[in-house]
Amino acid sequence: MKLYSDTELASILNQPIFHQIGQVADKMGVECYVVGGYVRDIFLERPCDDIDVVVVGSGIEIATQLKKELGRDAHLSVFKNFGTAQVKIRNTVFNGEKKELEVEFVGARRESYNRDSRKPIVEDGTLEDDQNRRDFTINAMAISLNTGSFGKLVDPFNGLADLEDGIIATPLDPEVTFSDDPLRMMRCIRFATQLNFMIEDATFDALEHMAERIKIVSMERIEVELNKIMMSAVPSRGLVEMERCGLLSIILPELSVLNVVEQKNGRSHKNNFYHTLEVLDNVAKKQSINDTSLWLRWAALLHDIGKAKTKRWDPATGWTFHNHNFTGMKMVAPIFRRLKLPMGQEMHYVEKLVELHMRPQAIADDIVTDSAVRRLLNDAGDDIDDLMTLCEADITSKNEIKKKIFLENFRMVREKLADLVEKDYKRLLQPCIDGNEIMQMFGLKPSREVGVLKQYLKDAVLDNRVENEREPLMQMLMEKAQEMGLKPHT
Repeated sequence: MKLYSDTELASILNQPIFHQIGQVADKMGVECYVVGGYVRDIFLERPCDDIDVVVVGSGIEIATQLKKELGRDAHLSVFKNFGTAQVKIRNTVFNGEKKELEVEFVGARRESYNRDSRKPIVEDGTLEDDQNRRDFTINAMAISLNTGSFGKLVDPFNGLADLEDGIIATPLDPEVTFSDDPLRMMRCIRFATQLNFMIEDATFDALEHMAERIKIVSMERIEVELNKIMMSAVPSRGLVEMERCGLLSIILPELSVLNVVEQKNGRSHKNNFYHTLEVLDNVAKKQSINDTSLWLRWAALLHDIGKAKTKRWDPATGWTFHNHNFTGMKMVAPIFRRLKLPMGQEMHYVEKLVELHMRPQAIADDIVTDSAVRRLLNDAGDDIDDLMTLCEADITSKNEIKKKIFLENFRMVREKLADLVEKDYKRLLQPCIDGNEIMQMFGLKPSREVGVLKQYLKDAVLDNRVENEREPLMQMLMEKAQEMGLKPHT
């Protein structure tokens, strides 16, 4: 973080668009300020193109006049119901680059809320009123764009000090702030996670007291904040805070219930909640921030989700979680549906990785045979590399010798996979005699018998007991069919 004087802020804001906005405001005789995240990120020295401008008057009128002055290079969108407007400016120079810029305008306002709604009752207000309604002190700072006071920082809640100290706090009473708009609780945790900040004590106490209020927020809005937490550098920070304040047990109870350690006859199992978060962080370290990495992170978060349902005590072996991967796989779709996450290929991808996440470990525990790796490659398909990344991240043992052995075995699995791909086994995995031909050959309709014959041929190919060629496969098929009492259809 870097501190700047008003003169230095004026120099940083020395961009054509900010002067144009200030000149329009001067002509119309109103105050205007750049506010929120753009101001915060100046001090954090983070790039930001999201520009929000608050006007002590009509934001729509300022935006309309700015569009007139910019002419064809600008496009105006007005949202009268919300009292806001957006100006998109094409081919403008900003921070030395030519780009398209979006500027949001809103009139300064004061807000009040009914208890059962996030929709505020809005009235015109002063800059102070507008800053009062902001979610956090670090987002309540404003910088003047008017010519006479250009670059002057207005910081009534010491947001700059909170930035310097790494603290998330609300401008007013946090219980009022969260009660008015409960989504701010998720935003509080999200900002703390993204910025690696601490949540101020009174603010965290309010999170605990107000957690139930999150239920009036649509899951679509919660999902946006949750995904931003998931995509942060260390996502476990946010999930731990959600668990501590009680939000996680409301939003994702299936994960929260893993936060337990049971002991019997002096034997306990590991805390699967914290293990899961360690796996998630391990995946985050390996992944770049892009669209596909989000779903690998969700697979990491849900990979052991079935353990609470499958936990059993066995006097002979201790605590067991048999088939937790299959149970977990079945839990993925209901969780995605409830959280309003996409139900298409993204959900199926997570299902697949949750179901298969034990397979590479089982192979690595044993002799790494071509047959076992070939089956894994067949089942994982194009997601094999992500599956291996998840499985390597899943090795969280504190026993360094054991960990080294596992990772070395995984390296051998990866080598086998590379060899098989190079030999184009992926193309050869499916037998060249398919189900339709089997039905035609024996006069069968879709049935258990067809499935048995198909699987028999597939297993033979995967186990390398026969070449994937028509003649040897046909011979095996006839022998198996005769054994089952089936005769060729004439």
